[in-house]
Amino acid sequence: MIGLDPNRVPGPWDPAPVVEAIEAGVARFAEHGVGVETCLFGLDGSDDVEAVVGDALRSRAWECVVVGGGLRTDEAQIELFELLINLVRRHAPDAAIAFNTTPTDIYDAAARWIG
Repeated sequence: MIGLDPNRVPGPWDPAPVVEAIEAGVARFAEHGVGVETCLFGLDGSDDVEAVVGDALRSRAWECVVVGGGLRTDEAQIELFELLINLVRRHAPDAAIAFNTTPTDIYDAAARWIG
């Protein structure tokens, strides 16, 4: 799962509910006996997003890559979203690409594409 680290997204908001929702979404993989890894990065300028995501995608073969909703639904992040999709195409060409609607349904998004 590729997504934003809620603790490193600037703004006057409480990231705790999103952190908890991501944790709940990731926990659902274990409930179904499916492995999962997360690649979260900040929008605070502390990450080289292309390097962080590229390294994660090259680390192994992936069956499915879920791209988090915070990246696709914010028009201000369209260039970042395009970068991520192209990184997946380049470094995980055999992986299905899935999109979740909330942090808690990460598993549901992946399950549509994994065996």
